[in-house]
Amino acid sequence: MANNLLKGKRGIIFGALNEQSIAWKVAERAHEEGATFVLTNAPIAMRMGEINDLAKKTGSEIIPADATSVEDLENLVSKSMEILGGKIDFILHSIGMSVNVRKGRHYTDENYDWTMKGIDVSALSFHKVLQTAKKLDAMNEWGSILALTYIAAQRVFPDYNDMADNKAYLESIARSFGYYFGVDKKVRVNTISQSPTMTTAGSGVKGFNEFINFSEQMSPLGNASALACADYCITMFSDLTKYVTMQNLFHDGGFSTTGVTQAVIDKFGE
Repeated sequence: MANNLLKGKRGIIFGALNEQSIAWKVAERAHEEGATFVLTNAPIAMRMGEINDLAKKTGSEIIPADATSVEDLENLVSKSMEILGGKIDFILHSIGMSVNVRKGRHYTDENYDWTMKGIDVSALSFHKVLQTAKKLDAMNEWGSILALTYIAAQRVFPDYNDMADNKAYLESIARSFGYYFGVDKKVRVNTISQSPTMTTAGSGVKGFNEFINFSEQMSPLGNASALACADYCITMFSDLTKYVTMQNLFHDGGFSTTGVTQAVIDKFGE
């Protein structure tokens, strides 16, 4: 049910690839809640995805942009303000990629060229988005910028590989840049640490199906769905969370603070 939580707000949503994407769900929910926004993704990802269908459904325009390119981001932010008719109220960064994971390279035997590419795409791109938005004075006061992360930034999940390092850096950027954006522009910057979710990116991690089942058993409320994450993002974009900033917010059914559950104990007793 829509409540007009984002009525009159303008945004930019990175990373909607297909209906499995959290960013896709966020776009649908933002539209339902009254927001207008621009959709963006890397040109290669757009050729693989179905973003045109989402744009049609939400009445949105698409601006291709490589999030690792400052030039592309400056064009994206400037054109978004022109299209939307003013400054931006929210941005979602839903981008992550590891070449080492894709090519099955073990964490103890990384190809460092691939590692640097993953850092740039998954984490440094967030700094570039924030820096570009600040330099262009593109954000309205009390605006909200979110990036999606995962608990592997704090705990070891062997098959998550160097993406864990990328997420740790991403979360640090949110804290550090969030301080300056808050002081200077009253803009809040946060990360949401989501349950393992069956997206195109997530399903590419070795052992993902087994782990998502384990996580379900380890979470008192069960794994949070992509749609539930989208709902949480909407609240973070709304005026109901104006004083939340520089936080890593766990949205994982309680997984992050659970030592063990009876369901898992029972499994070991079988």
